Formats: sequence, structure tokens, C-alpha cells
Amino acid sequence: MCPMPSAETARTRVQEPKTLAPTRQDEVAAAGSEVIGGPLGRWALTGTSWWTPVRVVLLVMLGMFALGMVQKFPCYDGAWFFGASSQYTHACYSDIPHLYQGRGFADGLLPYFDKLPGDMDYLEYPVLTGAFMELTALLTKGTVRLLPGADGIQLQEQVYWMVNAGLLMVCAAVLAVSVTRTHRRRPWDGLLVALAPALALTATVNWDLLAVALTAWAMLLWSRGRALAFGILLGLATAAKLYPVLLLGPLLVLCWRAGTWRPFRTAVLGTAAAWLATNLPVMLYAPEGWAKFYGFSRERGVDFGSFWLVLSQHMDQPLGTSTVNTLAILLMIAACAGVAALALTAPRRPRFAQLALLVVAAFVLTNKVYSPQYVLWLIPLAALARPRWRDFLIWQACEVVYFLGIWLYLAYTSSGDKHQGLPTEGYQAVIVLHILGTLYLCAMVVRDALLPERDPVRQGGDDDPSGGVLDGTPDVFALGRAAHPPRHAAHTEEGPLVAWGTPAPTAGPFAKGEQT
Repeated sequence: MCPMPSAETARTRVQEPKTLAPTRQDEVAAAGSEVIGGPLGRWALTGTSWWTPVRVVLLVMLGMFALGMVQKFPCYDGAWFFGASSQYTHACYSDIPHLYQGRGFADGLLPYFDKLPGDMDYLEYPVLTGAFMELTALLTKGTVRLLPGADGIQLQEQVYWMVNAGLLMVCAAVLAVSVTRTHRRRPWDGLLVALAPALALTATVNWDLLAVALTAWAMLLWSRGRALAFGILLGLATAAKLYPVLLLGPLLVLCWRAGTWRPFRTAVLGTAAAWLATNLPVMLYAPEGWAKFYGFSRERGVDFGSFWLVLSQHMDQPLGTSTVNTLAILLMIAACAGVAALALTAPRRPRFAQLALLVVAAFVLTNKVYSPQYVLWLIPLAALARPRWRDFLIWQACEVVYFLGIWLYLAYTSSGDKHQGLPTEGYQAVIVLHILGTLYLCAMVVRDALLPERDPVRQGGDDDPSGGVLDGTPDVFALGRAAHPPRHAAHTEEGPLVAWGTPAPTAGPFAKGEQT
């Protein structure tokens, strides 16, 4: 899965770097390790066991994914099919079984080409996600034919969810391996993804994990200096979900600051070629069906999870959809401009994963809707951008509360006069909590960019291990004080002296700057 690094990347690495143990750097990881025997000892012999970081993280990911499937059992056993609100009170809702019949897969209709009955005339998902849905529908029909006398729609929907869950588990495995191998010296950061409770809860709510896995794989290839392969996978990810194309923005400003334009051009061409190769056949032969996703995104009103919903619920005359679209775009542009300013003025060029997280988080926060599975977009980026268990778990706690809150709110609105669940004011509170949790994580990343000596990755002596050709490359363009940087990070009482690309001196098991 992982290609060898190119000569351009390899020239900055004389030998394979030593793996950093998180229990020696992170107090939360050290405390958590007590359940398996405590932190790694000073004289521990590493690198000789079958239990490599990749294998451990992969098995943990598969175990957590299976637990997430178990969490959906009340719905699989009947709540998807009987009762208006039981799938919400059990917090086990999934789009997958409902859309099997609702989008024509049960009737053999071809996505984008065949018109659907009802209000949604065509499938409202990007092309690669639609192909994934169609593939699993074909596998479902083949599976059901092997079961004599079992052709009811309920069984088909159950099988459809199970088939999708199986393929999404493969995506989860790709995600786990990709994140684990992106930072060579920090493979154990993959446990942040594998153990993320929000991932287990939302992995089978929708098909977002396909795009997330492709994006993580693309970032792994970029870290190995494979710009074209990165672009191809990013184009495929964008054909499955729109957000992955946003990663080209951070790469633009980082390559600008480093003066490495050729890899960026290659990545853009690869992205465009892969996206066109996936979309062009449908664009040409089913243009109306292909355009449904983009038209639906534009015409969709303010919806669950966004601050726009909280705002509209407090207004006598809520903003129109076109006005919200314009304001959301302006806010996103302003946020991207701020990220670009950070990239060009920080004392050291920020890491690729840091800017990627900030841009995608800006998209999530300014969007008209925040579906609970959107947290999957941020989890691998958060693990690479801010690999500290304390901050990651604080953010994850907020997301788990939101996950429970939205289903309880839907239970409240669907229970009629019984009003069982979370009222509007309570749901507004969990939306605000989700926003504050995401902003907190972003604030930690911004702080690390402005004070590189506080960055947990750079405290270990690395520069930008996910940056590929950017790793260790000197700056050729910067603005403000960054245009005249010191030769190394300033020594402060809050963090160790770090000369980028060389091991940092350590005075104890944890960096002093991370004990706050």
C-alpha cells in the first residue's frame, strides 16, 4: 500500500528515524498505559515483536468498528423499520438502510440515469459515492438470492447495511494504516484515530468513510513525495465527497513559502485528471442526474448542526437560503485568508496537517449543515495536526455529546405530544458545544503554528513529516517577522530548544510546555 519514498524525499533522511514512544511524551498516554503494564521503560527492547504499531492500530480499529456495529443492533433488529422515534431514542440511526429503497436501489434503478419517484428526482450524492452505493446494492441482491424464501424488503435493507458496513470496515482499515504510517517516527498516533469514539459511532451512519480513507491514503503518499499519486487519490476522494479538494489550498501556500512549485502542479493535475475521469462519463450521458448533488447543495436550506440553525431559530424572519449561501461563502473565504496569513507569517512554515485541519474545520463550521458523520472528516487530520490525547479527547467528548444530542432532538420532534427527548433549547446547547470543541482544537493548532516549540511533533525534532517534499525545506518567501527568522526556535521556559529536523533535548518524560 505504501510506496517507497522518492530520492527527493530520501535525501533529507540518512537512516530510518527512531520511533517515538507516546508514553514518554504524553502524560495522558502514560496514564492510560497503566492498564497494559505502564509506560515504556528506558531499557525496553523495541522493534523485535510481531506486534508492530501498524498491526496493533489496525486491530484496535477493527475492534472499535465492530463495537460501533453492535451499537447499531437495536435499529438493525427493528428500530429502522418500526416506530417513528425508536431509532432516535436508541441513537442508532443510519441513512444506509433507508436509502436502499428511497433512492431506487431496491427497484434496480441506475443512479444518475434513472429518475426517482418522489421529491428527490435523482441521487443527491457525488459520483464515486453513488458507484459505491450501487456496488453494494448489487452485492445485496446477489446475497439475498442465496437465501431461499427471504426476499422481503426489510431483509434486503438489513443485508444492504451489513454489506456496506463490511466495505466501510475496509475503508476504516485503510484509514488506520494510512494515518499510522504518515508520520514515520510517530506511528502510535494512529491510536487516536482507532480509539476515537465518534468514529465508532458514526462510521456506518453514511458513506463518508470512503472519502475519508481516500484522503488519508493521499496524505500518506504526499508524505512519501508521491505528488502524482497524491493528486490521483485526492481527485477520487473529491469524487466521493467535496471537502477533500480543500487540501489543495494549504498546499498552495506551503509550496509558495517553500518555493516548491513543481510537486504542487503535479498534484493539481493528478487531482483534476482523476476527478474528471470519474465524473465525465456521467456528466456527458446523464447531465441532469450528475448535477443533482451540486444543485441540492446550493438549494438546501439551513439544517441540523450548524450555527445558522441556532441563529435562524432566534430570528423572527430567518435568513433566506441564497443569503445564507452568500454569507457562508464569505465566511469561508475570510477563514481561508486567515489560514493563508498564518501560513505566510508563522515563525516556521506550519505543517501540512495543521493547515489541512484548519481549512476543513472552517468548512465544517461555516456550512449550512453539520451531519453527525462529518466528524469523520476531521478525525485523521486532528490526529496528525495535534497528536495530544488531552486535547483530542476534549474535542471527542464534545462530538459524542453532539451525536447523542441530535438523535434526542429528533426523538423530541418526532414523538408528537409526548415530547420525549431533547427540546430545542437543549439541542442548541449541544450545537454550541460542538462548535466550541472544534474551535478549541483549532486554537491549539494555531498556537502550535505560532509557537513551534510547543508543537508536539516538532518537540520530537521533526519538521513536517506529513509534508513530503516540504519536510526540512528552507523557506524562500515569508511575510512579517517570519521573513527574518532566527536560526532556531527561541528557548523558553515553556518548551525545549528545537532545531528543526534534529532530535530535541529532553529534561524529563514530558515536555514542560505540555503540562499545562
